[in-house]
Amino acid sequence: MAQSSTSKSYAFRLKPGEDLKVGIEKFLTDHKIKAAAIVTVVGSLTDANIRYANQPEGKLLKGHFEITSLTGVLSTNGSHMHISIANEKGKTFGGHLLDGCKVYTTAEIVILELMDLEFKREIDPTFGYKELVVEQIKK
Repeated sequence: MAQSSTSKSYAFRLKPGEDLKVGIEKFLTDHKIKAAAIVTVVGSLTDANIRYANQPEGKLLKGHFEITSLTGVLSTNGSHMHISIANEKGKTFGGHLLDGCKVYTTAEIVILELMDLEFKREIDPTFGYKELVVEQIKK
């Protein structure tokens, strides 16, 4: 069942050498954000740690990459983010964003907080992964 919510937007920047995932999660923790979505992210990376589809481990790529897309459902209770990056030849790579993605020049981030909702993660027995549960915050 879909839930609606009032929202609040935030914009911030991560600087060279910062970890993209860690930086986003720190922002969520610092602002006590229980439900949000990534609106946009633009920037670049030197290290990109991505878990490709249906793979048990991540792959660390080294070089210079443009962030072509970053999408996600965010919460202090657990986030789920997918990234697409392109190398200097335009070849793209994508998958689950993992710790270890180091910002090269910048990461300009806009997120939308859904103030009336709380996102949680619970094991779904279908595949055994923690999946999204949306709850309306009682006021």
